[in-house]
Order: sequence, then C-alpha cells, then structure tokens
Amino acid sequence: MIDYDESGALVIQVGEGFLLSEPVRPYEDDPTLHFLVTAHGRWGSVASAVETWGGDGLDTFLASLAEDFRGWQGERTWHSLCHDLTLSAEHRSGGYVQLRWVISDGAPTEEWRFETSTWHEAGEDMRTLAADIRAFIASDAD
Repeated sequence: MIDYDESGALVIQVGEGFLLSEPVRPYEDDPTLHFLVTAHGRWGSVASAVETWGGDGLDTFLASLAEDFRGWQGERTWHSLCHDLTLSAEHRSGGYVQLRWVISDGAPTEEWRFETSTWHEAGEDMRTLAADIRAFIASDAD
C-alpha cells in the first residue's frame, strides 16, 4: 500500500512491518536509485539502504507475477544491483503468491541477512503492488 509518512516522504508498506521508503536519485542525470528498506518484527528491526539502477526492473518483475496469476512452477527471483535486496516468488495453492524478501549487506560476503515473507492474492493484489512499486520508482525521477 502506497502512503506518505509524517514527513511527507513516499512509503510503500508491502506487508506488516515491511516498508520501502525514501526513494532518491543521488546523481543528477544518472538512473541510480537508492531507497530505504525497513523491517520491524517481534524481535527487533533492521533498516538498509538499497541501490538500484533505475529500480532494476522490480516493477516489471512484480507485473510479470501478476500476469501469471494462474500460476507457475518453481521459484522466480529478482535482486537489486548490489544484491542487498533479493525477492523470491512462489505461486501457492489457493491463488496466492508468497514473496520472500531478503535484506543483506550484499554479495559476495553477506555477513548478515534478514528474511521475511509476505502473502498476496494472485492477480489484482499483485497488479496493485506492481503499480505501487512503479509509482515509487518514478516518484523521484524529476
């Protein structure tokens, strides 16, 4: 769900306690996009900056999952430029998609990692998530 925090910054709540926020293009004419990923849980929280090259096709990846709402076999995976955010998707029975979000300090060391899963209805719920991510990526394009 796309929203704005108290400071007016764009925020996407992907699942309970899992947020993407603060999209920034640090270099004027460069497609590099940084954003913050924050996860809160019962045992603590973690926040990490993620670097992408124009979003690295995250919106396209999610849109492809929405288009395949009838299902697929196996796992589909997306990762950010520096592998500091990885997203794996599996179609589950009952018309649901399980998204496994992994935040880490990036490849190849991956000294730490945080993992959580979110569940989404196939089809419209995934289309909405893809559209929210597309708006998030484009939000700081100017």
